[in-house]
Amino acid sequence: MVAAKPLNVRTALGLLAALALSACGGKPAHVAEGEDAGSAETSYLAPPRVEAVRAGAGGLVLSGTAPAGGKVRLAAPSGQAMYAPVDAKGHWAIALPPAQQPRIFGLSASVRRRQAQAEGYVLVTPAGQAALLRAGAGALRIDRPAQPGLRAVDFDRGGGLEVSASAPPGATVILRLDGRQAAEGRADAAGRYEASLGSPTPIRAGAHQMQLFGDGFSDQATVQLNAGPPLADGPLRSQLTSAGLRVDWLTPGGGVQSTLLVH
Repeated sequence: MVAAKPLNVRTALGLLAALALSACGGKPAHVAEGEDAGSAETSYLAPPRVEAVRAGAGGLVLSGTAPAGGKVRLAAPSGQAMYAPVDAKGHWAIALPPAQQPRIFGLSASVRRRQAQAEGYVLVTPAGQAALLRAGAGALRIDRPAQPGLRAVDFDRGGGLEVSASAPPGATVILRLDGRQAAEGRADAAGRYEASLGSPTPIRAGAHQMQLFGDGFSDQATVQLNAGPPLADGPLRSQLTSAGLRVDWLTPGGGVQSTLLVH
């Protein structure tokens, strides 16, 4: 997926840069103050991961894994950050205050002056949906699916399309687009299925019917693959659609990618 660069995004680019830097304390990932590039290579840390979201007292709780004995930092584009210790088994949890709008965060971990930043950005909605947004790839949903089916659709101005779905581990999955078979494969051991469409022929803009089939399950959604206006008020814009919540977000490369959280 190749994202086209939008116009008039100076403010949004600045906020996105702040998001990436604030996630790792204002320094590049893996390099701590006083270390050179050589020592950074020998002190590599596995990046932190978000693995679950659940309802907590007064809000939502994100939890995941990171290097044992360290500390994780969840940072908003504004620079506000929340911290949590990582226990001896490599587990952490952060309680989020209530919010009326979807939020995006950068996630990083530090252990003894070494730092590592998570892949992508963490998206959390007031309804408890959560996903890892990845530039040029499909979003990874963090919240548990109620049943097998479509989970996320990512697209951009270039006609690239990434589809993410859930299915029983190892199950065969068939994806149809506008009544024609577009992809077929198997879900991985974690029950995730991903398909990339739009190459070499880009997917045209407009409404498309998406259908997912497998042994004992099926799902469908009508998705609108229309590029939104440039981001002018920050690195994230959200709106409800008939297929689910759509978020337009600024990638590290300066392009806009759209993610639809289905169901």
